[in-house]
This record gives sequence, structure tokens and C-alpha cells, in this order.
Amino acid sequence: MEQTATSQGGGTTQSIGAYLRSNLREYGLLIALIGIMVFFQIVTDGTLLRAVNITNLLLQNSYIIIMALGMLIVIVSGNIDLSVGSVMGFIGALAAVMIVNWGMGVLITMLACLVVGGMIGAAQGYFVAYWKIPSFIVTLAGMLVFRGCSLWLLEGQSVGPFPREFQMIANGFVPDVFPEGLGAGLATLFAERQFNVLALLTGLVAAAVIVWMGMRQRARNKAYGIEDEPRAFFVTRNAIVAVALVFICYKLATFRGLPNVLITMGVLTIIYAFITEKTTLGRRVYALGGNEKAAKLSGIRTERLTFLAFTNMGVLAAVAGLVFAARLNTATPKAGFALELDVIAAVFIGGASMSGGVGKIVGAVVGAFLMGVLNNGMSIMGIGIDYQQVIKGLVLLAAVFFDVYNKSKQS
Repeated sequence: MEQTATSQGGGTTQSIGAYLRSNLREYGLLIALIGIMVFFQIVTDGTLLRAVNITNLLLQNSYIIIMALGMLIVIVSGNIDLSVGSVMGFIGALAAVMIVNWGMGVLITMLACLVVGGMIGAAQGYFVAYWKIPSFIVTLAGMLVFRGCSLWLLEGQSVGPFPREFQMIANGFVPDVFPEGLGAGLATLFAERQFNVLALLTGLVAAAVIVWMGMRQRARNKAYGIEDEPRAFFVTRNAIVAVALVFICYKLATFRGLPNVLITMGVLTIIYAFITEKTTLGRRVYALGGNEKAAKLSGIRTERLTFLAFTNMGVLAAVAGLVFAARLNTATPKAGFALELDVIAAVFIGGASMSGGVGKIVGAVVGAFLMGVLNNGMSIMGIGIDYQQVIKGLVLLAAVFFDVYNKSKQS
């Protein structure tokens, strides 16, 4: 039999085999992402990890990742939202009409769009939470309603372009605050044409913070006797994440630096990871998805949590709508069409359970990047959209099958 080792600090560490079995989904996802990136890097002759392509990869998947953060909370709570693509397109259309047709300011337009997005999410959440109408039906209706509203608002035509300050939301870059001489010196050192010092420094600091937080959590687990991962897995996982962060930021430093939307995604990811993992509100959402009746009997206001989950989803769909419109520099009636499928797929691939109560923010982000790398790599290879859809569908089916298979083994 496999034994559990006891550390000197009083904590326990699982054997490698036992830990792998209990965390196969998490490590399998990371291994799959690395494997897919290595594969496409080879078959595309290095195009995948070029600085310009990494930047495009981040920009093209930014709105998917932003909506995946909210979708994870909705799915963890035991629901689903099919309307996010239509809401995203409607908010982009609203922003275009307000700025281009009505001549309103960018800031007031953005605030108004966020409020409208929150109201849309609240309306849908109200019917799901307090009238007990299945979220599938409510949001399916919302998908149709807001698709029609986009067509009506734009009168079937594209509206644009946007002013430069609005385009900066998605297409802008953080300026380098360090002296030009330092950047020029590093560009010469690394044999590059240009170099953004802030981008590289951000990667180094982020990698150091992640390693420090991991070591701190590991030390806390040992102090309280909490079972922890084997040291080899801890070191390997943190080394991969740190190296990947530094490498990506180095590549960005050799192009135009940090995209504004990357900062937005990073801040939102940190906030939602903290809420879901470190706060009472987050734990209650997981309890709601795990067993709604038990959660209600324990004093949790389940209706309010469901209402807030959908309201939050509406706000994030509005953020994504603004980013998407700024990225395209125009609002079109077909914006956001079928994007809800990519968002839901990213969350399920990232480890969320169909039955609710299971899933992590980091997993949803990794799942979104995995789908993004698949799309990007297949496009570079010239694979047709028909085959791309088939492959993405098979990947989603495999992820869901893996979830069901794991549950059947545990039961």
C-alpha cells in the first residue's frame, strides 16, 4: 500500500502516485497546454511563440478570458448562461451608438455600458433565483432577445470607427517608464531591435510573487498539519509557471510591451481568484453548487447568491463587449455570435464540473488559453474552419468525459 509521509513540520505529504490520481485533472490540463504549444511551435516553424503572435494571442482571447471568469462562478453555482455572447455584442453596439452616433464621452459611455450589463445580468438572475426558472431557459431567451436588440440598435449596419482613446482599451500598450537608454542597452544585450524594460520587470516580479506565495502556503500547510503535494511536484509546477511568465513577458518586451488588456485580465483574475478561494462569499458559492438544499439549511441565502452570480456575469460580459468593440474598432450586428460556446467550453476544459460545486479561476483561464492556442495554431497551419470546429468539439467532449469518468471511479 502507498503510504503518506509525515514532514518534520508536522504536515503530511501524499505519495506521488496518490497525489497524481487525486489531482490528475489539474496536472493533465497543464501538461496538455504545454504539449499543444510545443506541437504547434514545431509544426509552425516557431511562429506560435513569436512576439507578435503572442501579443495577438492575448488580444484575441482577452474577451473570452474575461467572460470565463464570470461563467466559472455561474457554473460553480450550478447554473449556466447562454446569453453572454449576445449580451457582449449588444453592449458593443450600445457603446458604438453612444460614442459615434450620439457623440457622448468615452468614460460616461463605459460606465453606462457596465451598468446596463449589470442590469441585464440582474434581470436574468432574478428569474432564475426567485422564480426558479431553469437558467438554461432564461439565458436561452436572453440570447435571442439581445441578439435581436443588437440588430435593432445598429439597424443592421456596422457602426464605427471609435475615437483613439476608446481603441486604447484593447489595442493600447503600457508605456515603458524606464529610461530609453536602459531599454536600448538591453536590446543590444539580447540582440533585439527594441526592448521594453517594464514588461520584463513585470514578468520577473510576478514570477517571484507566485513562487513566494506558494512557499508561504506550503509552510502554512506544514504548520497546521494539512496534507500537501510532494516536493517534486511543488518545485516543478512553480518552476514551469515562473519560467512561462518570464518568457512571455520577455517576448512582449521585444515587441511593444504589455498590452492594456493584459493588465485588465491579470487584475480581474487575481480579484476573482481571491474571492473564490479566500473569502466566505466564494466558499458559499461552492456550497451552493455542491448541494443547494444543504446550503440553504445551513443559513446561506442561496437566492441572493444566484442573483449576484448572474449580475456579475452581466458586468463581465459588458467589459468583454467594450474590449471586443475596441479591438475591432467597430460594432457589428453579428458581434459575439456563438462566443458563449467558447466561453463555456473554456470553463469545462479548465476543470469545472457540469453538476456545479467544482472549478477554479486559474483552471478557467488555462482552459481559455488552451482553446486560444488551438485556434491560433490551427489557423497558422491553414486548417479550415470546419476541421477546427470538429477538433474543438472533440476536445470539449474529452474534457467532459474525463470529468464523468473521474466521478464514476470515486463513487
